[in-house]
Amino acid sequence: MCGTLQKIFETEHGYEKTKNAICVCLENAKTIRYIDMILVHSARSNWERRHGTWMALQEAVESGFVKTIGVSNYALKHVQELLEYKDLKIKPAVDQVELHPWLMREELVTYLQKNKIAPEAYSPLTRGMWLDDPTLVRIARKHNKSPAQILINWSLSKGFICLPRTSKPKRLDSNLEVFDFQLDREDLDLIEKRGEAHPTKKDSTDYPLDSEKTEEQLKREQESLKQNQ
Repeated sequence: MCGTLQKIFETEHGYEKTKNAICVCLENAKTIRYIDMILVHSARSNWERRHGTWMALQEAVESGFVKTIGVSNYALKHVQELLEYKDLKIKPAVDQVELHPWLMREELVTYLQKNKIAPEAYSPLTRGMWLDDPTLVRIARKHNKSPAQILINWSLSKGFICLPRTSKPKRLDSNLEVFDFQLDREDLDLIEKRGEAHPTKKDSTDYPLDSEKTEEQLKREQESLKQNQ
């Protein structure tokens, strides 16, 4: 669905395909005549197509049709690749990735913030998988808050744009009640000692650069491109 936020999916990667996708989106959003933000949904293509997509997005911003552009599910190496484009004019405003205490991506976050790219945390509540963690529950009781509120507060304290999702009005109200307390250093230390990375599903940032692909991967990629032409 097109609107004020849109994503460019893998099948739309490449300069011409991305331009076409932007045109379709603008047509569907013609009542407002522009798009607030477009994100590249993932890095799952190759250098040429990722580069072409970013060039098309830059042009859309320069033309005034799109206000902001960013990326999603980009690992550190993908962001570094993008920032090394010789014809780069506009850096991504955000990198939308899964972020929470069980998947902190510290190296990526540090790099993003150093380059003034906002880390945007999706699944900050771990899709409910870790809300009954004993340490998290104990900290929630200490502050008279829910585990979900603790995770949202933690995410905001790290400087992330936080995207908790819910379809229930009561939970929406609860998600907003996170600004009347502050986690102390002990809380933060306990929260951030969650051990190994635990994505709530297959890690969408896990995709090789062209130089890392095997011959078999390159062959499958070419076959897929031919099918989608």
